Amino acid sequence: MTTPPESSRVPVAWPDAQRRSAFERWLQSITLRHGLRPDSLAPASADASFRRYLRIESRHGSLIIMDAPPPHEDVRPFVQVAQFIRDAGLNGPQVLECDAEQGFLLLGDLGRKLYLGALQSGDAARADALMRDAITALVQWQLKVPAAPLPPYDEALLARELALFPEWCVQREFGLQWGEDEHTRWQKICRLLIDSALAQPLVAVHRDWMPRNLMVAQPNPGILDFQDAVRGPITYDVASLLRDAFISWDEEREIDWAVRYWSQAKRAGVPLGEELAGDFGEFWRALEWMGLQRHLKVLGIFCRLKHRDGKPAYAEDLPRFFAYATRVATRYAPLRPLLSLLEPMSGLERTEAFSMR
Repeated sequence: MTTPPESSRVPVAWPDAQRRSAFERWLQSITLRHGLRPDSLAPASADASFRRYLRIESRHGSLIIMDAPPPHEDVRPFVQVAQFIRDAGLNGPQVLECDAEQGFLLLGDLGRKLYLGALQSGDAARADALMRDAITALVQWQLKVPAAPLPPYDEALLARELALFPEWCVQREFGLQWGEDEHTRWQKICRLLIDSALAQPLVAVHRDWMPRNLMVAQPNPGILDFQDAVRGPITYDVASLLRDAFISWDEEREIDWAVRYWSQAKRAGVPLGEELAGDFGEFWRALEWMGLQRHLKVLGIFCRLKHRDGKPAYAEDLPRFFAYATRVATRYAPLRPLLSLLEPMSGLERTEAFSMR
């Protein structure tokens, strides 16, 4: 991997002088040990949180620095799950240095090729191969990453996530005020989705097993952004993979990949439970309802990123999530009362058209 020339390298900006000074002291303390080249430091990526990533060259190639400023971020869950991933024989970044108090990590570099870009290339055979690798890795994750040490994805957390939708999407983004009837319908929908999630077998859940967090790597895939892993419903990560925030598939391909996961998970001994293992139709329903909970949450999060955090670009994908939600609510009679709550914000025709993109 080559280092970009000085003229093309983007300088690293810091929010304040104190944070920059702390980083420079930490970097100096580890430079000799790892043969780092501080002059090569450059932005690598950022995400929807306060974390960001920098790339730096070393005598052994490029490495990644995580800058996760306390008190907004805590790197300890990342370090814990990173070890679980490597112990499971999966491809996660090696933690080379950790300063948990200041929120600095030095990590192995999984490369520069995101799944998302590769999947958007239009190469159907390549997309199928990558998705099969992601499914195989997910089965191994569910078998070998321990769920017990992780925080529970319990009723309280599921409800807090769903509450983001009326607060940030309905009220802040669209300026709508629900009356008693709308609130009653919403609470009934939430109850159905929470009960469905809680009825599923529990495994380690990545929570963002999606193409922006998977790298094209050897072994494939490289796994990123796992610090929010929880102990929760078995269909959650499959739903995240198939119904992504930034790329959509036709339902025939979704079902094909879901069947492949379901068959492979059963053969491998993933604890699907009698009901989900015995009937793919029931597994698909559970996956769709789990995906709907996630999509309503994401609609709220993307609007919060826009209005609270000054990151408006995420809101450009709201139509994709309205399309997902509308499709599922239309298919299942108990969920159809959600349609009248969605329609004033999305327009059924607009979301259906977007879902075909």
